[in-house]
Amino acid sequence: MSYNRPPGLPIVDAMTPPVLVLPGPLARDEVRGLSDEVRALLHGSGARVVVCDVAGLGPPGLAAVDLLARLQLAARRAGGRIRLRDPDPALRALLDLVGLRFEVEGEVEEREPALGVEEAVEPGDPAV
Repeated sequence: MSYNRPPGLPIVDAMTPPVLVLPGPLARDEVRGLSDEVRALLHGSGARVVVCDVAGLGPPGLAAVDLLARLQLAARRAGGRIRLRDPDPALRALLDLVGLRFEVEGEVEEREPALGVEEAVEPGDPAV
């Protein structure tokens, strides 16, 4: 039995998430279009992650926080999530301050411990 391999790099293509480059300061009316683009990238590529390049986003502020929160919400509603590329340290600090956690490209993902897992205690074990 023979198998004709499709052209391209299927393994790399399947593992490479789509990238959305966020330009400089955005007007409020542009946010909806970017949310639609995130949904389209998730549905069109079959990926579960969209990488948002935020290097050119401009000075960190509440407008940037609002944009990223809306993009994350749009991605989650579409069954995925966003990952940040090149966030400014001040933007990361602001996101932490308002309680928003984003996965950052190149960092190890932190996971919470599983719920309901308890350590078993054997009779005769010393108390700690």
